[in-house]
This record gives sequence, structure tokens and C-alpha cells, in this order.
Amino acid sequence: MDINLAKDKLNNIKNALNTVLIGQENVVDQVLIALLANGHILIEGVPGLGKTLLVRALSGCFAGDFKRIQFTPDLMPSDITGHVMYDNEANKFRMRSGPVFTNLLLADEINRAPAKTQSALLEVMQERQVTIEGHAKDLPHPFMVLATQNPIDQEGTYPLPEAQLDRFLMKVFIEYPSLENEIALSKTVTSGTLSDDTFLKSDPIVTPDELLELQKMASNIVIDDQVTEYAVKLVRATRENSSIQHGAGPRASIALLRAAKAKAVINGNDFVTPDDVKAIAYPVIRHRISISAEMEINGLTHDQVLLQVFNQVEAPRV
Repeated sequence: MDINLAKDKLNNIKNALNTVLIGQENVVDQVLIALLANGHILIEGVPGLGKTLLVRALSGCFAGDFKRIQFTPDLMPSDITGHVMYDNEANKFRMRSGPVFTNLLLADEINRAPAKTQSALLEVMQERQVTIEGHAKDLPHPFMVLATQNPIDQEGTYPLPEAQLDRFLMKVFIEYPSLENEIALSKTVTSGTLSDDTFLKSDPIVTPDELLELQKMASNIVIDDQVTEYAVKLVRATRENSSIQHGAGPRASIALLRAAKAKAVINGNDFVTPDDVKAIAYPVIRHRISISAEMEINGLTHDQVLLQVFNQVEAPRV
């Protein structure tokens, strides 16, 4: 598959998602980047903005397996990974595979489960395997976790630990749509043109094998040494600024380069530019830092602080 064919296929997925999730083009692009970079993504937004709808629409474009876990306070780790059970008829123990054995996994409202259950995803996300009774079992390929959370509902929620946040390639915000987009969305839904099962009736656009090929293509994109150095400098700048209490680690540098390669493929390029790196740096780094108390008191967001930090790093001219 050449770069132009890859761009066309990705554009078809993008157009299908934009038809369902009106006015969220940046979010759709970032989800596709995470998919192409073989990474996991955390989607945050207030209720009713289409977080779950976006993931279900993506599953409709994909010919592989899709499963959903609704996270609740009483959800147990074995409900996610599976467990060993005794089969009376066969007179032996057998493994019951959990919902993580799929290609696309929707972890809906992930912050509603306690830390013990959230940590069950750590091995799954990092190693792409599950260990039960001392035996490791590989997950299908490709595999991606798409988690959602609601930032305004605090009762009965458990914030994700930093170790797990670092496993997400990107953290994406879904914002309120513009007036024009909300009018278009309201007309589309109330006229019956668009419904919750619209995307389920369409033919898949990409197969698991094609997705693996696209991911391999993205990983092989060439990055100039100056652009690589620029990406690393952006990450390191978060550790050297007094506005940030805890900066991003080396995993952020790796994630930033992987995401920049995926963005280049989506743009139809076989090389990465400094603009690709800087554009994708915010969703890659925002969940990996802690801003200082002074910045929080002044009402600055993570992205506003990152903007100040990134502007101090000179971009190469390549």
C-alpha cells in the first residue's frame, strides 16, 4: 500500500466519522492518529458530546472485533481480563477470556472504577497480554484501548493514577460544538437522517490486516535528526520550567515521535515536519505533566502552560 492509497483510505474513515460526530474534526483526526500509531487514547468531555458515539462509529468502520466495558464501582479486575473456572462436564479447569480479547476496546467512564480495577488494564495496555494463574496470553493484533471519562462528575469517581495515564498515547478533549455545527447536528438527528445505528449499517472500510499494514507504514516514516531533536527538546522543556511541577518522561518523547509519524501519513506525506510535531504535542503531553500550584491559582490550563513552554523552544528549519 503506497502513501496515496493510505491517505485515501484514512480520509474515507475520517469522512465517515465526521458524518456521525459533526463539528469535531480535530478530535476525529487525533483518534485516527492514535489508531495509526498503535497507541491508546483517553477521550474526555462532558456528557452528551458523543464520546461513546465516536468510538462506536470507529468500530463500524473497522472489520475487526469490538467490545465495550462499562466501568462501575463494583467492577472487578477479572471482569476485564477473564479468569480460570472449573468445567464440571469436562472435569478440568478452563480459561474464560475477558472482553480485553478484542481489537478495539471501549473503556467507558473508566474513572468510575476503583484503582484495583483500573490497574488491570496496565499490563493489557503496555504489554498487550494478560497473565492469569501465572500464564501469559497474548491479545489479538491490532489492539487499542479507547477510554472515556467525564471531567465534571466527581461523586463516585476515582482519578486515574499517573502510571496509567502515561500508558495513553494521547488525551483528547471533546469541546462543545459551534453554533453552526450544533444547528446542523440538531437538524440531522431530528430529521431522522442520522441515528445511533447509522454507522452499524455501513460496510467496514479497513480490515485488521490493512490496519496492521497502515501502522507498519506509519512506523517506517522517515524523521530527520533535527526534527527528532526538536521533539525531545519539547518534552525536556516541560522538566525545566518552573510553571510545571512534574514534567513528562522519556515515554512522552517516544509517543510524540510515533504520533507525528502517524500525522504525516494522514496528511499524505512520507516525512515528518516540525509543524507535525508541535501540532500533536499538546494531546501527547498534557496528561503527563502536573502544573504548579501558582499556575492553577492563576486559572491557567495545562495547554496554556504548554503553549508558553513550547514557544521557548526554537523549531528547526528543515
